[in-house]
Amino acid sequence: MKETELLNIYREIESGGIVPSQWQNNLDNDIINTFPTRQEYINERIEKHGQKYATQMYYARLGITTEEMKIAAQREGLHPELVRREVGRGRMVIPANIRHTSVIPMAIGVQSKTKINANIGNSTLTSDIDTELQKLNHAIYYGSDTVMDLSTGGHIPEIRQRILEESRVPIGTVPIYEMLSRINKIEDLSRGLILEVIEEQAEQGVDYMTIHAGILWEHIPLAASRITGIVSRGGAIIAQWMETHKKQNPFYENWNDILKICGKYDVVLSLGDAMRPGCTHDASDRAQYAELKTLGELTIKSWNENVQVMIEGPGHVPFDQIADNMHDEMQICFEAPFYVLGPIVTDIAPGYDHITSAIGATSAAYNGASMLCYVTPKEHLGLPDKKDVRDGVIAYKIAAHAGDIARRRYSCSLRDDEISKARYNFDWQRQFSLSLDPEKAKTMHDETLPQESFKMAEFCSMCGPKFCSMKISQTLNLDGK
Repeated sequence: MKETELLNIYREIESGGIVPSQWQNNLDNDIINTFPTRQEYINERIEKHGQKYATQMYYARLGITTEEMKIAAQREGLHPELVRREVGRGRMVIPANIRHTSVIPMAIGVQSKTKINANIGNSTLTSDIDTELQKLNHAIYYGSDTVMDLSTGGHIPEIRQRILEESRVPIGTVPIYEMLSRINKIEDLSRGLILEVIEEQAEQGVDYMTIHAGILWEHIPLAASRITGIVSRGGAIIAQWMETHKKQNPFYENWNDILKICGKYDVVLSLGDAMRPGCTHDASDRAQYAELKTLGELTIKSWNENVQVMIEGPGHVPFDQIADNMHDEMQICFEAPFYVLGPIVTDIAPGYDHITSAIGATSAAYNGASMLCYVTPKEHLGLPDKKDVRDGVIAYKIAAHAGDIARRRYSCSLRDDEISKARYNFDWQRQFSLSLDPEKAKTMHDETLPQESFKMAEFCSMCGPKFCSMKISQTLNLDGK
């Protein structure tokens, strides 16, 4: 999309507080309506090439620009050939399982805009299908690019099926959570169950999966000097299994079989960071980097089978170490897209970790992260509700956008310029509409000046009518003529 077209979209936003994701949906509809339905072009491709060769990476390396690549390119304002090359090289992924036919293809990679993910899902203590669907729609409404279902309680397949049916964004999972729901204890995890659950989720339409295959038996002692040990749920589970059986990680040992399943359905593998630091003290240690090296090895194995890969990144990292973490991942994992949780830059603010992590996420985005996993205010405290999801998504949309502006990514500053013009012209309705959270912006304005007449006032309650610097500035001869 050309900058002039995007600018016109901003200028045509109706007054009254339209959430940006709503007009983004209208834009996406205009794009996808120029193509056959996803089911139609997938069927045509399988008929021509066979389902064995389902992945975007396979077609990209063959020189074929798929409909998914074309749609993703239009949404980014990129040339389709650039997207094809990046997908073929492994620097970009398009999470679009061939069974998830309602998904709108999107790109995750250093050449595209920074994406954000929102985690939802029930626990063994609380939540139900309707609650998770509300969280899903809330996350998408406020602009989450992907959503992960991390359900660990009951009805996991049913919840996932409903989420896939309702979601136009890619859906991710952590399959080991469902595996554990089918056995009595961790030690009963078997090769057969691992492959069974991964296949079932892939067939259901899951677009990307977090697999903790990088934590090895020899890595476990490296966490002994940590304050918080192994904080990844999947990582801790695998560590316990290895310690009990005195055997190597079963996901690592069965990687080739996992690749066959993911290749069949075009599931993107998100290589889980089981040894991610759980506090700033533990950041950038031997345990984290030992696993990262293994993830690099698994990346090459996956690419050899044309399976798309993302690398998951650290959770708690002091601000001054973030750039090095980003650059090291690019070297060790051959520039595969980096998908980071936070990072949280200080551990002292429970209840505000959407802020402590958004600070780190902005630095991560600027230094090359491709996707940011949101953190809600409830991190470390409990299962997030709808409000927590909203707060987390907005905080991360800010972080991603700030990183994109700093990296001079396509057209990112246009919206900032437009909202600034609206602010300078006291066009309150347009300022609300262009903001990330129009409802909150309008509510805050109306707390002190609720009357409709103040929507045309040339001041706010901060400065009042006599002290508004922008109003004064408009009376000055700024150009000196």
